[in-house]
Amino acid sequence: MPIKNSRNFRKTRYILYRETLVDFKEHFWAFIGSFFGVGIIAYLESSRLPNSDVVYLIGSFGASAVLVYGVIQSPLAQPRNLIGGHLVSAITGVTVQLLIPDIMWIAAPLAVSLSIVLMQITKTLHPPGGATALIAVTGSTELKDLEYWYVVSPVFSGVLILFAVALIFNNVTRHRHYPASKRFVGAKMRIYKWNHQRLIRRKK
Repeated sequence: MPIKNSRNFRKTRYILYRETLVDFKEHFWAFIGSFFGVGIIAYLESSRLPNSDVVYLIGSFGASAVLVYGVIQSPLAQPRNLIGGHLVSAITGVTVQLLIPDIMWIAAPLAVSLSIVLMQITKTLHPPGGATALIAVTGSTELKDLEYWYVVSPVFSGVLILFAVALIFNNVTRHRHYPASKRFVGAKMRIYKWNHQRLIRRKK
C-alpha cells in the first residue's frame, strides 16, 4: 500500500510539473479550448435567457474549465470525473435543497460534504462538483425552482459542451491527449502513424 501511494504521489508531482512548464503551445490550446468551451455555454445563456427561464451557465463550469483545458492529464479532469462528478453533486445539492429548504447554515455545508463523499464512493471526484452542489442550495429562486431539472440543464448540458470541446481542442496536436487513458492514447498514436505513412506513400 505505501508503495502504491508513493507511485501515485510521484505521478501527481510529474503531472503538475509538466502542466506548469512554460510551453506557449500548451498555453495557446488551453486558452482556445476554455474560451470556446465556456463561450458556447455563455452564448446559449445570453441568447436564450431574455426570452426563457432556462439557465445554462453556472460558476462551477469555470473551475472545470481550468482542469479540463489546463491540466488535461489530471485524474480529476477525466471524463468520468467531469461528467459523473457534476451529476452526482447536482443530484445531491437538489436533494438537500428540497429536504432542508429554509436552513441555509445546515443545507450548504451538508450539500458540499455529501457530494464529496458520494464522489469518492463513485470514483468521480471532481473539485468543481462541490460548487455545483452548493449552487443548488444557494442559487437564485429561479434556479431552485428547477428542482431536479437543474441536473439536466444547466449541469448535464453544460458538462457535455465542455467535454465535447475538450475532445476537439485537447487532441489537436500530437502531444495533447484527452482522455488520458492508455487505450485512447494508443489508438490516437496509431491514427497519426497511419496518416503519416499514407502521406509518405502519396509523395512517392
